[in-house]
Amino acid sequence: MRLYKNIARQLKENIRQGIYPVGSALPPERELAKQLNVSRTSIREAVIALEIQGWVQVKLGSGIYVQMAEEEKIPHIQTATDPDIAPYLNEEEEISPFSLLHARLLIEPEAAALAAENMSEQDLSQIQDAYLLNVRDNFDGSTIHIGDRLFHIRIAEASGNDAYAAILRIFLGHGYGAMFSRLQHFFTPQDMPLRSQAEHLAILIALQKRNPNEAREAMRLHIQNVIDTFLFNQKRFQKDEENS
Repeated sequence: MRLYKNIARQLKENIRQGIYPVGSALPPERELAKQLNVSRTSIREAVIALEIQGWVQVKLGSGIYVQMAEEEKIPHIQTATDPDIAPYLNEEEEISPFSLLHARLLIEPEAAALAAENMSEQDLSQIQDAYLLNVRDNFDGSTIHIGDRLFHIRIAEASGNDAYAAILRIFLGHGYGAMFSRLQHFFTPQDMPLRSQAEHLAILIALQKRNPNEAREAMRLHIQNVIDTFLFNQKRFQKDEENS
């Protein structure tokens, strides 16, 4: 079992036992991390999982508050879907968002390089269509980011490596589950979709040039920027909590 799930289970047990009564605040993340001898990132992921399940409520600048203690009261989480993306969604148990992003960093740059070498004109047309959908999503203020996901999936499909394509379909299903959505809510700046759109354009241009090295580097830079943005804003959030 992944570490954040063990932490979430332990915190739920403490809530059930009345150690953290309904309405009370959990200890700060730094204190919980010290008590449990884990990283603050793992604590944050556990707290996001508990919030999704309805056990706690995170109030920015204030703290983490227990809001229910009975598992049967946990609400069902609805995940937004769309006919174009539904075939790619995987509704099984979620992967830790940071684990997911680091795994994508290992896989997607190589998939992009292979796509630059192997894709057909039809593949390129489908990637371009996904990019245009991404642009339209951002213009419309979408929070589901269908075009973004299809852009990455279609590049993997164009790589000619069926394993890369299958992995990305699974990853992108997990990637936009409830935990990832909460991570975006807390740690994503408002201009992040437009930043990603610009980085997608750089990837697309490299693919249009059929330059594998440029495509690999553009994809690597894009995913690394997403990771760095999440980590930077997570640290800023933690600092604000410490100063509050």
